[in-house]
Parts: sequence; C-alpha cells; structure tokens
Amino acid sequence: MSTQTLVIFLTTCFFLSATPGPNMLSALSMGMRHGLVGAAWGGIGMCLSLGLLAGLSALGVGVLLKTSTLAFTLFKWAGVAYLTWLGIQAWRAPIREEAGEVEAAMSAGPDRRGQVGLLGQGLLITLSNPKALVFMAAFFPQFIDPQRPMAPQLTILVVTMLMIEFGWIMTYAVGGRGLALRLTGPAAQRWLNRMTGALLIAAGLLLAMASL
Repeated sequence: MSTQTLVIFLTTCFFLSATPGPNMLSALSMGMRHGLVGAAWGGIGMCLSLGLLAGLSALGVGVLLKTSTLAFTLFKWAGVAYLTWLGIQAWRAPIREEAGEVEAAMSAGPDRRGQVGLLGQGLLITLSNPKALVFMAAFFPQFIDPQRPMAPQLTILVVTMLMIEFGWIMTYAVGGRGLALRLTGPAAQRWLNRMTGALLIAAGLLLAMASL
C-alpha cells in the first residue's frame, strides 16, 4: 500500500466518520446522558463492532448480505427496533432534582455495571447496521494492493479507521456533555431527555432509510 493510497483512505474515513449517522447520534446521546466516561465505553463497543464487521467483510460476508435482500431487511429492522427502544428509554429517563447531581454523575461516569451496559449498547448499535458491513465490503478492496499480503494492509486500514471513528465519537460526546451541563433544572432535564430520545429515534430512522 502506497503512502498516497493511505492518505486518501484516511481523508475519506475522516469525512465519512464525521457524518451524523446512527453511531454519531448515539455518541451525542451518550454524552448527554452519561458524560465522557460513559460515552467512551459506548464508543469502545462501537469500534469493537466495526472491527468485527471489517473482518467479516474481508471474509466475504458483506457481499453475501448484499445479495440477500431478506437478510439485509431483517438485519436492518432489528436495528431500527433496538434504536427506537433506546430512544423511548431515554425519553422516559428519571429527572435529577439538583444541578449538582447532574454534574457529579457526569464527572464520575457510570459504575461497572453501567460501563458494561454501555459497552454492550455500543456493540449492538453498530452490529445492527447491515449497511456498515455492505459498505466495508465495497470500500476496503479499493485501497488494498492485490500484489501484496492482504492481512497487514487490512490491519493498517482497520486500525486507522477505528482511531478516526473513536475520535469523532468522543467529539460528538463532548458536545452532548456540554449541552447537558447547561441544562440542569428539572424542566430543562425533561427537555434534554426528550432530545436524547429523539436523537436515538432519528438514528433508527436513518437506519430505516438504508437500502442496498
């Protein structure tokens, strides 16, 4: 793989990751509800899923999924249902009465059980997006030199992609956390819960519009 090819790949990934799709809207929501520590755990889950999807795409699973409209549709609507459920949960989340409680919760982050829950949530959000698998099956081959060993090239591409993705996840989470810290009253928190719920439902709608 040439340096020019790698630069083109990095530039493409940078702008693609910045796009507010299901992952980034979820990261914004996590930043609002769980702070940067919680969003980081969710982001790790998303990146682990992306790494797994990249491996599956290398094995040809993405091409297989692309040829099966039924599998793609079932996969997609399971993801839509999950994101919608998360949105409803966020919309109905309890209100913290004191402003200090909000700031303390944001600073401390979730407990161990909450961390595992957010890690799993991030895993499922990304795994339930069949478009990501189909996209990577078409995207990665454009940057791999068939005359050289595939494994080292794929490793470089996947690792750099995940670093960029995680950077954008935390960027969105910082924005969400900043907004949450400014909305600390009961009425503002109620609005914030509804906003985070709406973001997750919007992520589901984006996924619902995905097609082969």
